Amino acid sequence: MAAQSKPVAQQQLTPFGAALAGALGACFSTAVVYPLDVAKTRIQALPRGKNRDNLSMFATLIRIYRKEGLSGWYRGFIATMINTFSQQYAYFFFYSFVRNAYIKRLTQKLPPGGKLGPLSTAAELLLGALAGGLAQIFTIPVSVIATRQQVGRPGSLSGTPTPASSKFTDSSGSSSESTPNTKGDPDSFFNIAQEIVEEEGVTGLWLGLKPGLVLTVNPAITYGVFERVKSVMLLARGAAEGGKMSPGMSFLVGALSKTLATVVTYPYIMAKVRIQARSADAEDAVEHELPQPHAHAYHHDHSKHVGALDILARVWKKEGFVGWYQGMQAQITKAVISQALLFMSKEQFEQWALGLMMMYAKMMSARSLTA
Repeated sequence: MAAQSKPVAQQQLTPFGAALAGALGACFSTAVVYPLDVAKTRIQALPRGKNRDNLSMFATLIRIYRKEGLSGWYRGFIATMINTFSQQYAYFFFYSFVRNAYIKRLTQKLPPGGKLGPLSTAAELLLGALAGGLAQIFTIPVSVIATRQQVGRPGSLSGTPTPASSKFTDSSGSSSESTPNTKGDPDSFFNIAQEIVEEEGVTGLWLGLKPGLVLTVNPAITYGVFERVKSVMLLARGAAEGGKMSPGMSFLVGALSKTLATVVTYPYIMAKVRIQARSADAEDAVEHELPQPHAHAYHHDHSKHVGALDILARVWKKEGFVGWYQGMQAQITKAVISQALLFMSKEQFEQWALGLMMMYAKMMSARSLTA
């Protein structure tokens, strides 16, 4: 019976159920490797100081543990889980919307009795990029808050004394790393959201949107490389066109594809994190020899928030081409492990999603009978 249940589950799982399974699986894989995600984000966000701190993932994890304890490995965990789930589900929602609208438009142009064939790979990738962009617009505020929770406050994470250039100043002009005007934990979800609005305006909740939109090409690159490498490997093994690879080989090719896509897009990944980090305005003030920004006060009366190209130019000037790829090893390590967990747990989460949908259907049916 168990052997027959899987095909039935796959047939009964609706597209929205598949999205739920994907969102749950993404949350699971992110939760398991979350300390690696925190270390990766901090490596990307913090420029190398004069002491050239060891920016390996292991050294960063040890440094966080010594300064903040085990809780430091899970800073921003709830916000990241919300962001992961909402972004995954929003992507599917918008993908379904734009794909159905596109198919409807193509169908209207067909002659009477005509039948629409499958969409081309290019069309699927373009629709996926559009859906990813729309998902970014609606979910990036949570991503900004999660990034600031993970990175922490300027100068407090590198294991060295806080440089004066990294400290904010309060309204009296004194240097401060704390946020005394907030109630409760200054790094709570809502206090950080309030801090962003006060310092950047409402649009500050969408910091990093432009590089985020550019990064929607990452899945397209991953998919294109995967299909190309797959066809080459099957040809080399003498398999017929359209043949299948083993699960292990599929994972290896997927990891290679993701790695190549990360190499191509990584400078923008790093720039996006630095745009969203608290230290961006303080570093920009030092770069242009301006007064340090005040905590909980608007930062851009005479300037605008630094952009991705500004950050890349600054990194190039100080560290050269290598600086654009600071933290890439951590990014790839986290992505590959996360992908492996997602691959191994995919079927299980599909079964759980199906169970949740059946339970919900029974509850709605019972409610309609009692109404």
